[in-house]
Amino acid sequence: MGAAIRRAAGTDRETVAELLDRAFQDDPVSVWVLSDGQRRHEAHRPLMEAFLDIVLAAGRVDLMADGSAAALWLSVPDGGPRDDDGSVGRLVTAVDPGNERIGILGRLTGEAHPKRAHEYLWFIAVDPARQGEGLGTELLRTALAHGDREGVPAYLEASSSRSRDLYRRLGFTVVEPLITLPDGPVIWPMWREPRP
Repeated sequence: MGAAIRRAAGTDRETVAELLDRAFQDDPVSVWVLSDGQRRHEAHRPLMEAFLDIVLAAGRVDLMADGSAAALWLSVPDGGPRDDDGSVGRLVTAVDPGNERIGILGRLTGEAHPKRAHEYLWFIAVDPARQGEGLGTELLRTALAHGDREGVPAYLEASSSRSRDLYRRLGFTVVEPLITLPDGPVIWPMWREPRP
Protein backbone atom coordinates (compact mmCIF):
# COMPACT_ATOMS: atom_id res chain seq x y z
CA MET A 1 0.00 0.00 0.00
CA GLY A 2 2.81 2.41 0.89
CA ALA A 3 0.66 5.09 2.51
CA ALA A 4 2.52 7.87 4.30
CA ILE A 5 2.57 7.40 8.07
CA ARG A 6 3.90 9.98 10.50
CA ARG A 7 4.01 10.54 14.22
CA ALA A 8 1.17 12.79 15.37
CA ALA A 9 1.87 15.92 17.37
CA GLY A 10 -0.27 18.06 19.64
CA THR A 11 -1.37 20.04 16.60
CA ASP A 12 -3.07 16.86 15.34
CA ARG A 13 -5.19 16.48 18.48
CA GLU A 14 -8.44 17.68 16.89
CA THR A 15 -8.03 15.42 13.84
CA VAL A 16 -7.23 12.33 15.89
CA ALA A 17 -9.94 13.00 18.50
CA GLU A 18 -12.57 13.33 15.77
CA LEU A 19 -11.31 10.14 14.13
CA LEU A 20 -11.44 8.19 17.43
CA ASP A 21 -14.94 9.45 18.12
CA ARG A 22 -16.26 8.39 14.71
CA ALA A 23 -14.44 5.06 14.66
CA PHE A 24 -15.45 3.91 18.16
CA GLN A 25 -18.93 5.41 18.52
CA ASP A 26 -20.56 2.01 17.84
CA ASP A 27 -17.75 -0.21 19.17
CA PRO A 28 -19.14 -2.89 21.53
CA VAL A 29 -17.04 -1.67 24.46
CA SER A 30 -17.96 1.99 23.90
CA VAL A 31 -21.63 1.03 23.72
CA TRP A 32 -21.29 -0.92 26.99
CA VAL A 33 -19.38 1.84 28.82
CA LEU A 34 -21.80 4.53 27.64
CA SER A 35 -24.96 2.44 27.36
CA ASP A 36 -27.40 5.34 27.17
CA GLY A 37 -27.44 6.50 23.54
CA GLN A 38 -27.89 10.19 24.36
CA ARG A 39 -25.17 10.07 27.02
CA ARG A 40 -22.85 8.28 24.57
CA HIS A 41 -23.44 11.05 22.06
CA GLU A 42 -22.43 13.65 24.69
CA ALA A 43 -19.61 11.86 26.52
CA HIS A 44 -17.93 9.69 23.90
CA ARG A 45 -15.78 12.37 22.29
CA PRO A 46 -14.51 13.74 25.64
CA LEU A 47 -13.70 10.17 26.70
CA MET A 48 -11.71 9.59 23.51
CA GLU A 49 -9.96 12.94 24.06
CA ALA A 50 -8.96 11.86 27.58
CA PHE A 51 -7.40 8.65 26.25
CA LEU A 52 -5.70 10.57 23.43
CA ASP A 53 -4.24 13.13 25.83
CA ILE A 54 -2.70 10.32 27.90
CA VAL A 55 -1.03 8.87 24.80
CA LEU A 56 0.10 12.24 23.43
CA ALA A 57 1.79 12.89 26.79
CA ALA A 58 3.30 9.46 27.43
CA GLY A 59 3.27 7.43 24.23
CA ARG A 60 3.02 7.90 20.50
CA VAL A 61 0.30 8.23 17.89
CA ASP A 62 1.02 6.88 14.42
CA LEU A 63 -1.13 8.77 11.93
CA MET A 64 -1.85 8.28 8.26
CA ALA A 65 -0.77 11.54 6.63
CA ASP A 66 -4.29 12.11 5.29
CA GLY A 67 -5.82 11.66 8.78
CA SER A 68 -7.78 8.55 7.78
CA ALA A 69 -6.33 6.21 10.44
CA ALA A 70 -4.37 6.39 13.68
CA ALA A 71 -2.81 3.97 16.15
CA LEU A 72 -2.23 4.93 19.79
CA TRP A 73 0.73 3.17 21.44
CA LEU A 74 2.15 3.15 24.95
CA SER A 75 5.44 1.55 26.00
CA VAL A 76 4.83 -0.64 29.04
CA PRO A 77 7.78 -1.53 31.30
CA ASP A 78 8.43 -4.80 33.09
CA GLY A 79 5.84 -5.16 35.83
CA GLY A 80 2.96 -3.93 33.68
CA PRO A 81 1.27 -0.56 33.20
CA ARG A 82 1.88 2.02 35.90
CA ASP A 83 -0.45 4.69 37.18
CA ASP A 84 1.08 5.15 40.60
CA ASP A 85 -0.70 8.40 41.37
CA GLY A 86 -4.08 7.35 39.86
CA SER A 87 -3.97 10.18 37.32
CA VAL A 88 -5.25 8.06 34.44
CA GLY A 89 -8.29 6.93 36.39
CA ARG A 90 -9.02 10.46 37.60
CA LEU A 91 -8.67 11.92 34.11
CA VAL A 92 -10.98 9.39 32.49
CA THR A 93 -13.52 9.33 35.34
CA ALA A 94 -13.73 13.13 35.25
CA VAL A 95 -15.21 12.84 31.76
CA ASP A 96 -18.26 10.91 32.98
CA PRO A 97 -18.53 11.17 36.78
CA GLY A 98 -20.46 8.36 38.40
CA ASN A 99 -20.07 5.98 35.46
CA GLU A 100 -18.99 2.82 37.29
CA ARG A 101 -18.42 0.99 34.03
CA ILE A 102 -15.32 3.03 33.24
CA GLY A 103 -13.78 1.82 36.50
CA ILE A 104 -14.86 -1.77 35.89
CA LEU A 105 -13.33 -1.74 32.42
CA GLY A 106 -10.08 -0.29 33.76
CA ARG A 107 -9.88 -2.83 36.57
CA LEU A 108 -10.59 -5.87 34.35
CA THR A 109 -8.22 -4.84 31.58
CA GLY A 110 -5.57 -3.92 34.16
CA GLU A 111 -5.82 -7.36 35.79
CA ALA A 112 -5.38 -9.04 32.40
CA HIS A 113 -2.51 -6.84 31.25
CA PRO A 114 0.81 -8.72 30.84
CA LYS A 115 3.62 -7.90 33.24
CA ARG A 116 6.42 -8.18 30.67
CA ALA A 117 7.75 -5.11 28.88
CA HIS A 118 5.91 -4.53 25.58
CA GLU A 119 4.32 -2.03 23.25
CA TYR A 120 0.61 -1.63 24.01
CA LEU A 121 -1.78 -0.80 21.19
CA TRP A 122 -4.44 1.04 23.17
CA PHE A 123 -6.51 2.09 20.15
CA ILE A 124 -6.40 1.81 16.40
CA ALA A 125 -8.98 3.88 14.55
CA VAL A 126 -9.90 3.96 10.88
CA ASP A 127 -12.36 6.44 9.42
CA PRO A 128 -15.61 4.46 9.02
CA ALA A 129 -15.85 5.61 5.39
CA ARG A 130 -12.40 4.09 4.71
CA GLN A 131 -12.69 0.80 6.62
CA GLY A 132 -11.87 -2.27 4.58
CA GLU A 133 -9.12 -0.52 2.59
CA GLY A 134 -6.26 -1.98 4.62
CA LEU A 135 -5.31 1.25 6.40
CA GLY A 136 -5.32 -0.31 9.87
CA THR A 137 -3.29 -3.24 8.61
CA GLU A 138 -0.74 -0.85 7.10
CA LEU A 139 -0.39 1.07 10.36
CA LEU A 140 0.06 -2.15 12.31
CA ARG A 141 2.53 -3.74 9.91
CA THR A 142 4.73 -0.67 10.06
CA ALA A 143 4.72 -0.56 13.89
CA LEU A 144 5.13 -4.33 14.23
CA ALA A 145 8.10 -4.34 11.83
CA HIS A 146 9.77 -1.79 14.09
CA GLY A 147 9.02 -3.96 17.14
CA ASP A 148 10.43 -6.99 15.35
CA ARG A 149 13.70 -5.14 14.62
CA GLU A 150 13.93 -4.01 18.26
CA GLY A 151 12.86 -7.39 19.69
CA VAL A 152 9.86 -5.91 21.50
CA PRO A 153 6.55 -7.82 21.84
CA ALA A 154 3.15 -6.17 21.38
CA TYR A 155 -0.14 -6.44 23.25
CA LEU A 156 -3.70 -5.28 22.61
CA GLU A 157 -7.30 -6.01 23.53
CA ALA A 158 -9.62 -6.80 20.63
CA SER A 159 -13.15 -5.56 21.17
CA SER A 160 -14.81 -7.48 18.34
CA SER A 161 -14.41 -10.82 16.63
CA ARG A 162 -13.65 -8.98 13.37
CA SER A 163 -10.70 -7.11 14.88
CA ARG A 164 -9.56 -10.27 16.71
CA ASP A 165 -9.37 -12.09 13.38
CA LEU A 166 -7.39 -9.24 11.79
CA TYR A 167 -4.89 -9.28 14.65
CA ARG A 168 -4.51 -13.05 14.36
CA ARG A 169 -3.52 -12.63 10.71
CA LEU A 170 -0.80 -10.24 11.89
CA GLY A 171 0.67 -12.77 14.33
CA PHE A 172 -1.18 -12.03 17.56
CA THR A 173 -2.52 -14.90 19.67
CA VAL A 174 -5.37 -14.79 22.16
CA VAL A 175 -4.27 -14.83 25.81
CA GLU A 176 -6.57 -16.57 28.28
CA PRO A 177 -8.61 -15.75 30.23
CA LEU A 178 -10.84 -13.59 28.09
CA ILE A 179 -12.25 -10.43 29.63
CA THR A 180 -16.03 -10.60 29.98
CA LEU A 181 -17.68 -7.32 30.89
CA PRO A 182 -20.68 -7.73 33.24
CA ASP A 183 -23.79 -7.97 31.05
CA GLY A 184 -21.57 -6.89 28.19
CA PRO A 185 -19.24 -7.95 25.42
CA VAL A 186 -16.15 -10.13 25.50
CA ILE A 187 -12.70 -8.59 25.05
CA TRP A 188 -9.87 -10.72 23.66
CA PRO A 189 -6.43 -9.97 25.17
CA MET A 190 -3.84 -10.66 22.46
CA TRP A 191 -0.05 -10.95 22.47
CA ARG A 192 2.54 -11.00 19.70
CA GLU A 193 6.14 -12.03 20.14
CA PRO A 194 8.63 -10.22 17.91
CA ARG A 195 9.56 -12.05 14.75
CA PRO A 196 13.12 -12.50 13.51
